[in-house]
Amino acid sequence: MNIKKLVAHKAIELVQEEMTVGLGTGSTAYWAIQNLGQRVRQGLNIKAVPTSIESERLAKKLGIPLAVLSEINEVDITIDGADEISHNLDLIKGGGGALLREKLVASISKQLVIIADETKWIRNLGAFPLPVEIVPFGWEITQKQIAKLGCAPKLRLTEGKTFITDNGNYILDCKFNEIKSPKKLGINLNLLPGVVENGLFVDMADIVYIAANTGSVNVYKRE
Repeated sequence: MNIKKLVAHKAIELVQEEMTVGLGTGSTAYWAIQNLGQRVRQGLNIKAVPTSIESERLAKKLGIPLAVLSEINEVDITIDGADEISHNLDLIKGGGGALLREKLVASISKQLVIIADETKWIRNLGAFPLPVEIVPFGWEITQKQIAKLGCAPKLRLTEGKTFITDNGNYILDCKFNEIKSPKKLGINLNLLPGVVENGLFVDMADIVYIAANTGSVNVYKRE
């Protein structure tokens, strides 16, 4: 049983005619985009806003019409995954490297829907290293400043080379172990020169779908 495919299918049921839909990035969001493409082929009339070059390519391949971000003021619904989800629906995102665009699209979404398997559902954030997008210039200085906040920041590599985001930046994966005050930490990170954005999505998720290995899907809504 593919539980990522299952939970994506459930969330896509929220998409209605003529909506503008934010397309997330990552292995679970992939199935949401696949499902949405199928519904478009069946006649669903929507426009989509991708959060990464990867998701944009997939949407184009599936024939999903794309909206120009600069020409819209809001997104009706965004469906995306997460690397960690706390029990009060705060998130760590950015494992796929698209946290800046994901947060930008989420910030103008009427509804942010998160889909994940049960391994991502935890009591407190922090076991997953927090991705922080930084500018390449003087990145070592930014790394040292971030370390002062109580973590071990590590430059993200891929195939032995520095990982480059869609925006031309670097990512530091910051191991905090436990993040007791996500909102405060997010503010402090973004105050540091060189930091572009961080992967803490606080008070942003409206609905979370969590799939269990048994095939059941639990739904949690922000009060």
